[in-house]
Amino acid sequence: MQKLYSNKMVIFSLVLPGLLVFLFAILAPICLSVYYGFTSYTGMGQAEWIGWENYKTLLRDANFGRSLTNSLLLAIGFIFIQHPIAIIVAAVLDKLQGKAEGIFRCIYFIPNVISVAVIAYLWKFIYNPDFGLLNNVLKAFGYQGKINWFSNDTAIWSVLVVLIWHGFGWGMLIYYTGIKNIDPVLYEAASIDGADQVSTFLRITLPLMKPVIQVNVTMAIISALKQMETVYLLTNGGPGNSTQFAANYLYQQAFKAFRYGYGNAIGVVFIIICLLVTVFLNKAFADKEPAYKGG
Repeated sequence: MQKLYSNKMVIFSLVLPGLLVFLFAILAPICLSVYYGFTSYTGMGQAEWIGWENYKTLLRDANFGRSLTNSLLLAIGFIFIQHPIAIIVAAVLDKLQGKAEGIFRCIYFIPNVISVAVIAYLWKFIYNPDFGLLNNVLKAFGYQGKINWFSNDTAIWSVLVVLIWHGFGWGMLIYYTGIKNIDPVLYEAASIDGADQVSTFLRITLPLMKPVIQVNVTMAIISALKQMETVYLLTNGGPGNSTQFAANYLYQQAFKAFRYGYGNAIGVVFIIICLLVTVFLNKAFADKEPAYKGG
């Protein structure tokens, strides 16, 4: 067997299928996107080379700026609201025993297994100013007015609530799995040393969860940039462009406004931002201090 796996032809035959998938499903589309980003291609006819004009237009495009700002707000919401709550919930679930642990784990994950279309229309009913659940709850507490949750002033916050809620289960499950993989001996050592649960969480769980947190935060930022389906079904970027997100704006420009070249330029900017975020997070999460040791 060792002789077989040391054969270069065998190694090449094993690597080739994955390499072909990477070349034709990932690398080739990226290269085409870069090319079309320098053209005025509409999706039909010939692609006319226009150089950096699409990227110059992006710098002056207020709607694109708004879409990036909204994506940044969503990323901040993921990192500073969704993920801290998710890791605390995961730590609490880890302490539960028996059926309660499985039941609550399923409850928190339910939104992620429901269709995006169902989620969007469910929240449309909740936010409805005439008969929506949210306004009826406020009415039960004495509020007599009707709030239009999708007005220019409130629409972005309403959408952010839905997106943060919808993605909570994935983040929580990843943290939960990471906590379950921590060696219980470390917790026993901390308990013997007299550490309480808060100290144990801060000095053992969090340091050892750094790789998991890094992956989750990276995925959260990328998810914020490519958020499209839920936004499209909830508001489609409206009213005006107040809830426009980067991926939804790309879709509108490429396939509705027939500015395929411009849409690809937006896609290239996405790729660059994702690469920069990944590099930054790798440096930010680089090990500087050893994890907590009992004793």
